[in-house]
Amino acid sequence: MKRFYGNNFSCIAMVCTVAMFFLGCQDQYQRVGEEAAENIFPQGVARNFTLTYTETPPMESQDADSSRVVAILKSPLSEDFDNLRFKYRTFPEGLQVDYFDEDNNKSTITADYGIIYSSTNLIDLRGNVVITTHDGKKLEAPQLYWDRTTEWIFTQTEFRYTNIEDGTVMDGIGMDFNRDFTFLKAHKTGGDLWIKE
Repeated sequence: MKRFYGNNFSCIAMVCTVAMFFLGCQDQYQRVGEEAAENIFPQGVARNFTLTYTETPPMESQDADSSRVVAILKSPLSEDFDNLRFKYRTFPEGLQVDYFDEDNNKSTITADYGIIYSSTNLIDLRGNVVITTHDGKKLEAPQLYWDRTTEWIFTQTEFRYTNIEDGTVMDGIGMDFNRDFTFLKAHKTGGDLWIKE
């Protein structure tokens, strides 16, 4: 009989010990001060807006017609976080950018989400990114980066590049190119080339 109570006591002791371990693992510590998660709020929110970027040549004349439109940005929502140490602006509901070259030819970029990092002049475009140039070239990718300082665009993800002038469709992973698509460097590629007989 003594032996039966000893086994029961050790089983109960084991269950209590395991329960204390599980209850002791809960984090009930209330974080305050510097270790508390910081709430981040935008300094400004814009809805359904159109922003036009213009460029004016140096002050050689007072002619108002000398300025030209460089780009037009449209988005249903923009959140401005330029009040933070690392400044940025988000476009959580997508954006469309129409940009114009020196000859006023329009090319278009669309994406489901975008971030403009003000400090580094880098634009991060995500989700169904499509660039369509004025001469019909088209690039599609899930994510794309645009360095505004060097006018260089690149992606490390898969892409599809269609050139109707050459009749080519190129698929691949990773690509670098300039804004005008005059210089392309694809990392891993494959695709179709249509040759007329």
